[in-house]
Amino acid sequence: MTVLCALLLTLAGSALVYLASTRQRLRATSLPQPIRAIGWLLMLGGLVAWLLASGVGAGIASALTAIMLTWVLLPYLAWWRTAGDGADKP
Repeated sequence: MTVLCALLLTLAGSALVYLASTRQRLRATSLPQPIRAIGWLLMLGGLVAWLLASGVGAGIASALTAIMLTWVLLPYLAWWRTAGDGADKP
């Protein structure tokens, strides 16, 4: 149960940080900047939960992997959503 909580906290936090970025393309406008701080706090809570569930080495690796996967998949999701609109054509 701790691993699931850690995963959800990390994924939610990294998604909020991405959506608060000015370079995100999933939404028409980015989320307000206080949401970014909430995202960082959620990622920190997820890291703590990973550390409790898996130990130091595996916890840090798991948290970074979840963050990396989120930050890699969300831009591809945005591209896939807009690929049929002709938005990437000159």
